[in-house]
Amino acid sequence: MGKAAMTILVCAMAGLIFASAVSSRSTESSYGEDRALIEDLQARYMFALDFKDADTYASTFTQDGVLDYGPAVRGREAIRKLIADMGKRDQDRAAQDGSGRRPAVGRHNISNIVIKIDGNKAVGRAYWFHYGNNNPTRTATLDSFGHYEDEMVKVDGKWFFSKRKIYNEQVADWAFRGGNPAW
Repeated sequence: MGKAAMTILVCAMAGLIFASAVSSRSTESSYGEDRALIEDLQARYMFALDFKDADTYASTFTQDGVLDYGPAVRGREAIRKLIADMGKRDQDRAAQDGSGRRPAVGRHNISNIVIKIDGNKAVGRAYWFHYGNNNPTRTATLDSFGHYEDEMVKVDGKWFFSKRKIYNEQVADWAFRGGNPAW
């Protein structure tokens, strides 16, 4: 075999090895990619909750997902209804408010996110806190806090909550009673 033929053969083999590595890599995701998708899931959940977007909120759960905030709600449709009803109550309160003030709103935030990923399953923990302006001056106040304990699954490349347990330190029955929840 001549020098030119050997060079072509080595280059072809290197190309095949590279193509194989790229091809197998494209079907797997890294921890960083999965974590980014999970953090996106958490953010979409928060925005949907704060803006009472029941369809988007429900879409963050599996079809048989569980939202446990004290009482447990099971199934995507039941979760959607819970948020839709919450939105309706907010609209009714705003319509009955004759004070002339802008409507009261709230915003949820999360921090201290811990995620363990094992293939197409993950568990997560995060602090949450809520700022609201439901007061006579409509000034922002920190009015509630707690943490989430999540179980998540990846279906067709997309992450969903299969269970989200919410602990709320403002409500005695929903407060956390235990040690460090982040393992």
